[in-house]
Amino acid sequence: MEKLDALHQTPYVPAQHQHYAREFSARRNDRKRVPIIMSNLENAVDLNSERTATAVLVLGDGTVFHGFGIGATGETVGEVCFNTSMTGYQESLTDPSFAGQLITFTFPHIGNVGFNSEDIETGGIAANGLVIRADITDPANWRATGHLDAWLKERDLIGIAGVDTRRLTHYIRKSGAPNGVIAHHPDGKFDIPALIKMAVDWPGLEGMDLAKEVSCKEPYDWTETNWNIAGGFGTLDAPKRHIVAVDYGVKRNILRCLAELGCRVTVVPANASFDDIMAYKPDGIFLANGPGDPAATGEYAVPVIKSCVESGVPTFGICLGHQMLALALGGETIKMHQGHRGANQPVKDMETGKVEITSQNHGFVVKRESLPAGVIETHKSLFDGVVEGLKIEGKPVFSVQYHPEASPGPQDSYYLFQRFIDLVDAHA
Repeated sequence: MEKLDALHQTPYVPAQHQHYAREFSARRNDRKRVPIIMSNLENAVDLNSERTATAVLVLGDGTVFHGFGIGATGETVGEVCFNTSMTGYQESLTDPSFAGQLITFTFPHIGNVGFNSEDIETGGIAANGLVIRADITDPANWRATGHLDAWLKERDLIGIAGVDTRRLTHYIRKSGAPNGVIAHHPDGKFDIPALIKMAVDWPGLEGMDLAKEVSCKEPYDWTETNWNIAGGFGTLDAPKRHIVAVDYGVKRNILRCLAELGCRVTVVPANASFDDIMAYKPDGIFLANGPGDPAATGEYAVPVIKSCVESGVPTFGICLGHQMLALALGGETIKMHQGHRGANQPVKDMETGKVEITSQNHGFVVKRESLPAGVIETHKSLFDGVVEGLKIEGKPVFSVQYHPEASPGPQDSYYLFQRFIDLVDAHA
């Protein structure tokens, strides 16, 4: 614990270090300070007369956070969530599972690794917007090819800086994930009542099928393998297995992990039929991650998944694929109060007792009490105890709620891909 001066409540600095402390303090005072502004409609204020607010985050209940616009200009609406990851902002913004959401990054140094063309999970931007505490940090990474703000503008993504993200996160933890609007107007003029109405009128993620919005429209093959420092991404030359991945919003790194283990992957749209899938004569079927309400996407996906399970072909699901597999087996899903979004989520493997540090991004969850006999819970969250994995007794079918490809542990959960491959090989 830091020792404090009893009179002034300032950090105590030993005499031999005071020169360095004064030098640091001078450098710190030279920096531009980003004000943190939160108000409601009645008492909106700008705490910095030298820097006018150019953006606002408006919640459906009338709460207004003032700040400074980043990225594109305009307005964007979605569900406001928070992500506690300290790294991976570029991967998060391009993760299709974040469609429909305004991501609040709780880590303050967003932008410190710039952007590059490799650390993306889909071809475009997936999230609806972003909220950060401080101004975008200048890039300081050897892989960076540009500034994050330029990347956001190029991809037409709207964001706001200067928000008290700690207070916003506390609000979400207490009240649940709200609808919100980010408005970035360089002239600093905002029609707050109209923005509140926009937030209120947005229907919310519950009941929303977003998989059809982010899924591929036509099948394609994937052979790119994992990245390495010597040569970047590789290419699969001699595939040993053929996997069909149903794209509800699949992340590229999941496909790379499968290709790394010798799988040629054919990616098919979310609305592919069982006959479409089986026409490829797959050795295994992968049910991808994705955004939105699993019950909504499940209206057309669940009957297909039921047929996949009944076919006996080894099947592996992640995130939305896990939730819809549970629906196909007779289970139920519900919307969570605030969801799990971060790269520091502990999960216990119920069969081995091992604890994995996992990356997660989901706002819906499988109801444990709804799982029928013969469906075994394999993993559970050590944060709040929710279901994190399941398998079917006597069948080569399993799934997990979290993202084993996202390297939070960094490789705690890679074994799940090998488990799938082992099932495929045993079934061949």
